[in-house]
Amino acid sequence: MTTATRVLRERWMYLFIVPGVLYFTVFQYVPMIGNLVAFKDYSPFIGFAASPWVGLRNFTELFGDAEFTNALQNTLLISLLQVVVAFPAPILLALLLNSLLSERVKRFVQSVVYLPHFFGWVIVISIWQAVAGGVGPVADLLHALGFGQQNLMANPDTFLGLVTAQVVWKEIGWGTIIFFAAISAIPLERYEAAAVDGAGGWRRTWHITLPGISGVIVLLLILRLGTVLSVGFEQLLLQQQAVGAGAAEVVDTFGYYRGVVGGEWGLATAAGLFKGVIGTVLVIAANRIAKRTGNGGLF
Repeated sequence: MTTATRVLRERWMYLFIVPGVLYFTVFQYVPMIGNLVAFKDYSPFIGFAASPWVGLRNFTELFGDAEFTNALQNTLLISLLQVVVAFPAPILLALLLNSLLSERVKRFVQSVVYLPHFFGWVIVISIWQAVAGGVGPVADLLHALGFGQQNLMANPDTFLGLVTAQVVWKEIGWGTIIFFAAISAIPLERYEAAAVDGAGGWRRTWHITLPGISGVIVLLLILRLGTVLSVGFEQLLLQQQAVGAGAAEVVDTFGYYRGVVGGEWGLATAAGLFKGVIGTVLVIAANRIAKRTGNGGLF
C-alpha cells in the first residue's frame, strides 16, 4: 500500500490533527524566526530586515549584565524549590487521597484542592495578600506570638518560600489528575495479592503504586526540566514591586523590562534564546538518563 493510498484511507484521522498542526506552526514554529533579533541591533522603526547584524554582541552584553546574573540566580533558586517541593506535592496528595476509603471524602477534597487552579494569578496574589499581608490574619498571629508586625508579602527573605507555597496551593489539585489516572491503570489484582501476602498499606504503596506510576513521574519530570528557566512571569511580575527586583527579578521579567519596556530588543531576545537552549539541552539530557536507567523516556 502506497503512502498516498494510506493517507487517503485515513483522511478523517489526518483531518483531526490539522488544527493542532496549524496552532504549533503559527504560534510556535513561525515565531522562532524572531530569534534572529538576538543577533541584530533591532529597531522596530527600521524593521526586521533593515536592522544591522551585530553577531554575538547581545550575548556578550547579556552575560556581563549584573541584572541578568541576578535574574538567572533567582530563576534557578525558584525553579529548584519548585522541582523539590511543588513537583512531588501532587504525587503525595494523589497517594494520600487514593488511600482514603470514603469516596465522599475523597471527592470533596478533590473538589476543594482543584478549585485554585482556575483562579488567575491576579486573584491568587490578592487572596495571599489578604491572608499573609501586613494586615492579614497571619501577620496578626505572628504579632501575637511576639514576632512583631510582619508582612510576608513584602519580605524579600521569605519570598522564595512564599512563591513556592503559592504554586503548590494553586496547582497541587490539578496535578493530581494525571497521577490519579496513572494509579487507576494499576491492576487491582496486585493489591489483592499483596494484601493476601500480608503487605500493609505502606508496603503496597511503596512496592506497587509508586512503581506503577514511575513512568508518568519520569515523563512529567523531563517536561518540567524543559521549563526550568520559566517560573511564572505573571506571578513574579505582580509581586516584584512589593519585594524589589533583587528578590523577584527572573529571566522572564528581565526580558519584559529590558525589551518591551526598555526597548533593548536584541538583549531581551538573547535572554529568551538562552532560556530556550538551556531548556532543550536539559530535556535531551534528562531523556537520555531516563532511558539508560530503564525508566523509558519522552522520545
